[in-house]
Amino acid sequence: MGCVYSRACIGEICVPKDGRVKEPQRGRTNAAEIAVCSPTSSNEGEETRDQIHSQLSLNQPGDQELGITRLSRVSSQFLPADGSRAVKVPSGNYELKYSYLSQRGYYPDALDKANQDSFCIHTPFGTNPDDHFFGVFDGHGEFGAECSQFVKRKLCENLLRSNKFHVDAIEACHAAYLTTNTQLHADSLDDSMSGTTAITVLVRGRKIYVANSGDSRAVIAEKRGKEIVAVDLSIDQTPFRVDELERVKLCGARVLTLDQIEGLKNPDVQCWGTEEGDDGDPPRLWVPNGMYPGTAFTRSIGDSIAETIGVVANPEIVMLELTEDHPFFVLASDGVFEFLSSQTVVDMVAKHNDPRDACAAIVAESYRLWLQYETRTDDITVIVVHINGLVGAGGESANPASILRPPVPQVSEATGSESPLAFSLSSRNQQARHDLSRARLRAIESSLENGQIWVPPPPAHRKTWEEEAHIERALHDHFLFRKLTDSQRHVLLDCMQRIEVQPGDTVVKQGGEGDCFYVVGSGEFEVLATQEDKNGAVPRVLQRYTADKLSSFGELALMYNKPLQASVLAVTSGTLWALKREDFRGILMSEFSNLSSLKLLRSVDLLSRLTILQLSHVADSLFEVSFSNGQTIFNKNEGLSALHIIQKGQVRITFDRDLLSSPNVCSLKSDNPNEDDYQQTGKDLSVEKTEGSYFGEWTLLGEQMGSLSAVAEGDVMCAVLTKEKFDSVVGPLTKLSQDDQKIRDYPLDATKDSSKEIDISSLAKVSFTQLE
Repeated sequence: MGCVYSRACIGEICVPKDGRVKEPQRGRTNAAEIAVCSPTSSNEGEETRDQIHSQLSLNQPGDQELGITRLSRVSSQFLPADGSRAVKVPSGNYELKYSYLSQRGYYPDALDKANQDSFCIHTPFGTNPDDHFFGVFDGHGEFGAECSQFVKRKLCENLLRSNKFHVDAIEACHAAYLTTNTQLHADSLDDSMSGTTAITVLVRGRKIYVANSGDSRAVIAEKRGKEIVAVDLSIDQTPFRVDELERVKLCGARVLTLDQIEGLKNPDVQCWGTEEGDDGDPPRLWVPNGMYPGTAFTRSIGDSIAETIGVVANPEIVMLELTEDHPFFVLASDGVFEFLSSQTVVDMVAKHNDPRDACAAIVAESYRLWLQYETRTDDITVIVVHINGLVGAGGESANPASILRPPVPQVSEATGSESPLAFSLSSRNQQARHDLSRARLRAIESSLENGQIWVPPPPAHRKTWEEEAHIERALHDHFLFRKLTDSQRHVLLDCMQRIEVQPGDTVVKQGGEGDCFYVVGSGEFEVLATQEDKNGAVPRVLQRYTADKLSSFGELALMYNKPLQASVLAVTSGTLWALKREDFRGILMSEFSNLSSLKLLRSVDLLSRLTILQLSHVADSLFEVSFSNGQTIFNKNEGLSALHIIQKGQVRITFDRDLLSSPNVCSLKSDNPNEDDYQQTGKDLSVEKTEGSYFGEWTLLGEQMGSLSAVAEGDVMCAVLTKEKFDSVVGPLTKLSQDDQKIRDYPLDATKDSSKEIDISSLAKVSFTQLE
């Protein structure tokens, strides 16, 4: 069944042929709910293209064209040296302070792939100082970068040209989205399999209007007592949403995951649950008789082929009145929200006074998580806007529940019941996923089998313990390195190279490209930026870096390959410790400590039947314990309470000979019974366990073995896994064994039963056309 969406019905939600369109009942909604709408014309009939264009005709040509001319400045692209800009909102008597960051994705098979994200910030928007506009556009497909740039430009122009812009921002936003979609179809740019999602925020005095088409997201922070809570201002438009799933199905879309398309899972049974449970194989949209377009979203601008199966440009629009309980809001592409929840993003912003620092922290954490769970990263774009000095009328706080509601829009009836007008937004956006993708699992499996692990370069200069301690102090609370494991930190220290500088040396140059992060070891350095003045370009000293301040700089160069915004010059002779981008990326991508732990875990007999995914979860639950030479790890009185995997050093274990008869103490048995691996003292035996071996696996089964003791021979480091940790991430090992037995037994019975049901004679009636 095809979709009846066309240029002639752009005022309606895309509905199937003969689909009924009703006005929903006006029900009561609680304060926690925000009205989400896809507005249409007040007329009952369909709107024509001419009517849409008449909506966008100019009422005041002078003002409108002046506002459109201002768009060409794109003032947001050039932030001050401190990385953030502030603008006043006169009618509300408050200030917006904002910053942004856009990071190109890392694609191993396409290292030069363009950043398909784009964004725009116009302060003010048009000619009214109370209007300010923020937008993020996430392009996709072969011409995704061109589509996002086209929409970024045209959407703003169409919005300003609307004769309803000053009187009805909701209708103006809706018409602007649809007209931009029409223009993209008509342009020479091929949008058949390319397009862009769009999330925009129009600030008008104390009110904000959020329009969303796609799966990027806007989130506002709300103070509730001592807590700051994330309130979603948009709902991701994906097949995970039941209402969107039913809508596109009625428009003729097949909704299947890649596993279902490839025949690995039953295409007739919905195999996906929620986004947090997604393993990187989300439900996608396909035409009825083809293997395209495969979009994982249900609305966008462009995508003319996907439009035939219900992927429409109609935005959902939210209107909200700002109060003093709203300290900031965030717009970001789905590259951020794939692995970070809305609440996590809000918590990160709340820790930083400057929006630039918040943007950098969000991008860095998103980038790290992409490389942890995938073999690539998506393009990542974020805008953070602080709301400063807003109070209620007359100096009193505005009512936090005063959420303005737009006119009731028309909604399509997809399943026999009306789609709800008011969505509880906080509950509709699922949590970010934290599961390894199939690509990452294959990469880990390949690394385990082939031993292809990223190898850090040998340190060119040996560091003293004072130098290592200084670097560790400088990195201790840095957002880029806060989540590294102890092993990763050791590798990072080895990767940092010593650089000697002389007075006047230029470390990094404004406008150039940098690929290193630096920690100041000694000396003094100036940060200079050339800024435009009435006397022309004038260099200004912004700040000074010294070792006493634990200074570091260039963190964005580890991820961000845009021209540098400032220069750094050496004032005195000194020392820098440099970390290259490729080494930082190698540490994250190779999962250096995690991969080593996976190899060790797989060597444990009891754990050898676990999948890579299960082993990865177990590896994340390991923690490290160090022992000095001669230290008792456990004795016969204390007993052992966890699995120990030796990462460094040797351990001498003494035990009762009778334990060798137990089936769950494989680690104490010699691989070759003919070899004299044991030392005998009376009834007790002792064995030396070396690096890479393990002991205590029986504790995962809940068994307690007496008559054992272990002593460290030299300095020893062990990765430790307790039964409680193991059970929490995988489940009891005894239950896994029972499940394995059921799986092994099932195929035999199923095969016997199915063989009786096959009618061989029916195969002769099958024709080639039926097979085709």
